[in-house]
Amino acid sequence: MRVLVTGSADGLGRLAAAGLLDAGHEVVLHVRNDSRLDAVADLVASGAQVLVGDLADLDQTRAVADQANALGRMDAVIHNAGVHSGSAVLPVNVVAPYLLTATMERPDRLVYLSSGMHRGGRADIDGVDWSGRRPSRSYSDSKLFLTTLAAAVARLWPGVLSNAVDPGWVPTRMGGPGAPDDLRLGHLTQEWLATSDDPNAHTSGGYWHHQRRAQPHAAVHDLRFQDQLLAALAAHTGVAIGGPHSA
Repeated sequence: MRVLVTGSADGLGRLAAAGLLDAGHEVVLHVRNDSRLDAVADLVASGAQVLVGDLADLDQTRAVADQANALGRMDAVIHNAGVHSGSAVLPVNVVAPYLLTATMERPDRLVYLSSGMHRGGRADIDGVDWSGRRPSRSYSDSKLFLTTLAAAVARLWPGVLSNAVDPGWVPTRMGGPGAPDDLRLGHLTQEWLATSDDPNAHTSGGYWHHQRRAQPHAAVHDLRFQDQLLAALAAHTGVAIGGPHSA
């Protein structure tokens, strides 16, 4: 299978990409800029391809989608890239995965990296500055929006397996060295949902933690909130996510 992993220069993205390569899959990496290419040189030497673009920038995100489409259709996309704080929280954590989903050739499987912190998010998009020019929402809010996006895509695209994953609080650069959760389990579920023949991995609309379904924030499956979120992101990006039979 051909799998794209965004944000694969380090952390869970790199670990997932390496695991997929080891399992014999065709892997497409993504890094923010050319200076990050050295961080994935060993994976490229092992056969991975790489896309370059800053997901905090709309035009560069569109360019990443164009690069991906030029390689050919992906079997799965793991939307791993994310930031914890700063002006890029909404652009990277929510807008970029939305725009990539809307503009890339439709894969069979989509995996969105959420967080248990999404349960502390606010299901309210009034006054959101999706550009990130001014701080308008928290990390928890961004992960609530992303988890809702995963559920909305599962509803709109019944032919695509779309799921969100809570990797746990793991000792990555973002999580910090004292994080108590299991690092291996932190990326195993993403790989499993993207490639496994296990019947449980062939389900859609789930929120997963360590290969088990969990209950997300109640707003995630609120159809009205899903539609409000999709409309706001479509207005910001100029691209709408089509229905089940759209190209």
